Amino acid sequence: MAPLVGVELIQTPVQLYRYLLRCCRQLPSSAMQQHYRHAIRQGYSSHSDEDDPERIQMIIQRAIKDAEWILHKVRVAEQTFLLFCYMHRCHFKFLSIYLQYTKK
Repeated sequence: MAPLVGVELIQTPVQLYRYLLRCCRQLPSSAMQQHYRHAIRQGYSSHSDEDDPERIQMIIQRAIKDAEWILHKVRVAEQTFLLFCYMHRCHFKFLSIYLQYTKK
């Protein structure tokens, strides 16, 4: 999945925080969105005393990669589920046609 627009412009913790909250909007269920919003808030407050610029950039890059991984995982799971439903529907359609012809 492609990252959200502007990911390359993230330089500060506040920009990262806002980016991650926007990523949460792409999650399918409200429970999942609430879970990750809570995790983002906790991560932000636990690293709020960080003052080393290199460490901050490392945290930013890692958080972006983690967010992209989660969104990719969710997207793959959705696609797999939709494919399963499609295949299941085709199987039943084929089965009903087969049964119509065998009853004759």
